Amino acid sequence: MKAKLKLIACILLVLVACAASAATLPSGFSESVVASGISSPTAMDFAPDGRLFVCQQNGQLRVIKNDVLLSTPFLTVTPDSNGERGLLGVAFDPNFAGNHWVYIYYTVPGSPAHNRVSRVTANGDVAVSGSEIVILDLNALSTASNHNGGAIHFGLDGKLYVAVGENANSANAQTLANLLGKMLRINADGSIPTDNPFYTAATGANRAIWALGLRNPFTFAIQPGTGRMFINDVGESTWETINDGVAGANYGWPNCEGACSPTNPNFRDPIYQYPHSGACAITGGAFYNPATSQFPPQYTGVYFFADYCGGWIGQLDPANGNQVTTFATGLSAPVDLKVSADGSLYHLDRNSSAVYRVQYTSAPSAPSITLHPQDQTAPVGGSATFTVAASGAGPLFYQWQRDGTDIPGATSTSYTLSGVQTGDNGASFRARVSNAYGSTTSNPARLTVSSNQSPIGTINTPPNGLLYNAGDTIAFSGSASDPEDGQLPPGAFSWTIVFHHDTHTHPFLGPTTGTASGTFTIPTAGETSASVFYRIHLTVTDSAGAQSSTFVDILPNVVTLTLDTQPNGLQLTLDGQPITTPYAVGSVVGMRRTLGAPSPQLASGKRSYSFVAWSDAGAQTHGITTPAADTTYSATYRKAGRP
Repeated sequence: MKAKLKLIACILLVLVACAASAATLPSGFSESVVASGISSPTAMDFAPDGRLFVCQQNGQLRVIKNDVLLSTPFLTVTPDSNGERGLLGVAFDPNFAGNHWVYIYYTVPGSPAHNRVSRVTANGDVAVSGSEIVILDLNALSTASNHNGGAIHFGLDGKLYVAVGENANSANAQTLANLLGKMLRINADGSIPTDNPFYTAATGANRAIWALGLRNPFTFAIQPGTGRMFINDVGESTWETINDGVAGANYGWPNCEGACSPTNPNFRDPIYQYPHSGACAITGGAFYNPATSQFPPQYTGVYFFADYCGGWIGQLDPANGNQVTTFATGLSAPVDLKVSADGSLYHLDRNSSAVYRVQYTSAPSAPSITLHPQDQTAPVGGSATFTVAASGAGPLFYQWQRDGTDIPGATSTSYTLSGVQTGDNGASFRARVSNAYGSTTSNPARLTVSSNQSPIGTINTPPNGLLYNAGDTIAFSGSASDPEDGQLPPGAFSWTIVFHHDTHTHPFLGPTTGTASGTFTIPTAGETSASVFYRIHLTVTDSAGAQSSTFVDILPNVVTLTLDTQPNGLQLTLDGQPITTPYAVGSVVGMRRTLGAPSPQLASGKRSYSFVAWSDAGAQTHGITTPAADTTYSATYRKAGRP
């Protein structure tokens, strides 16, 4: 039993090491791991007393105190954590020292689910039991689990600002009839300030709207000292944007993605945008205006931001025409950035389940090891991967050694030994890291070859390559055997469903443990791109902790929707976004789409045309369910003034 527990511990250490970040930073900067083992992190914030609170998507709010991740969560809520839902934001009351109030943003489960802002009272490192007070309940969510926003911060005016996504329904962003796709502004008790810009134009809770026209403002930041707000809005397929937060502003989504001018002067353009290609989601935002400046003077007032798929941190300098340069690369799916009171820059990385600290060391330096390779255990015929993380003036060069001898070609941050044999038992592996200023060598990690053989898991259903329609219920099942344990019970199974979109992924479901089978339903609303699929992962674990994984992909049935007008060349809207006819687009069968026919409109800037009818007899703006065959939808217009 002790041997099996030791093996499990080794496997867990390997998983942490394999996910280690190895950021490349400017000369004079170094990086270190603050805390790891944070499950699916989404956001973080510093308490006024210096503790760092980190949100886990599963509903736990963790505390890092004196660089130690406390084992007991500050609080645990039970959210709907499917897809991009869950515990998504945390903020501290400006008078935290006196009232001990902590605010959270999370998804409340239900049919339908909805997002909520609540307040709890701290008692040291834990929340007072039963102290949760609901501050604001947002609108009911559709079946789409993405675009929730979730960032919350207090402004210098003492008001709580709340960033809310449009729930993958672009029409939400342009209406004052709901809170989705907006930046909200409320008082600390949830009441609505009467000086909000839409207080008289909206009613009820919608008076909280402070700005609109946003797609998915996952993160934003407020500059210390000035109160200036920068909003990071995640784009669809073209642009990621940084927007100046201004009361009453309309940022244009879905009428335009990125800059709207000069065609739509009523919308506010971003102060910076970068292409969606090679990236996927702007995340994290932090102004460098700490109580104590540690970085060189040129960084004062700089705005740091990150990209989730690009794995980099950029810096925007408002004092120099919003000039943008790259600050760091090599991050592992960053989701949040924060600057501490002592002037360090922290980044929260989802794939490595860890928080990292970037500091300035005043001069270019030789590398230092921030995470040493860990001992590993592998079965005969299996593989073992050793990983090192280091900081120092770039570029950094790596050379792995086995028992003190260089391994030819092993010059990356990780080294994998494949086809492990009994003769490899006891071998030690270490990495030498060097740059122009010197070199350092990591601690050695030892390989233990186990006689325990890995289990074999099989996904029985669905078959790889199964075609699906939106709305389908997909059944999955599997079986697993182990050379030592025989057939493995359901408790050995763990399932994770991942949604793939273009070149990046979104969490969809799981991990779901303790079952050999289950079902999930493909949403009919949400991401409308046809460049999507779902990957079903199965991981099985034997009694000694050895694991194996496999997956299958299910692919969408896609048809072509063609939108046209009579006469052609006029504009229509698809899911709220303007297009010029004729226009053809791929769509997943069963997905709900929205067609619109703006009226009146000018053709060639001269003739005015008015909408008459759609070919499917739908209303001027109406929803459709993508049919099983290629289909054309045509809107008929007539010249204004004609009968």
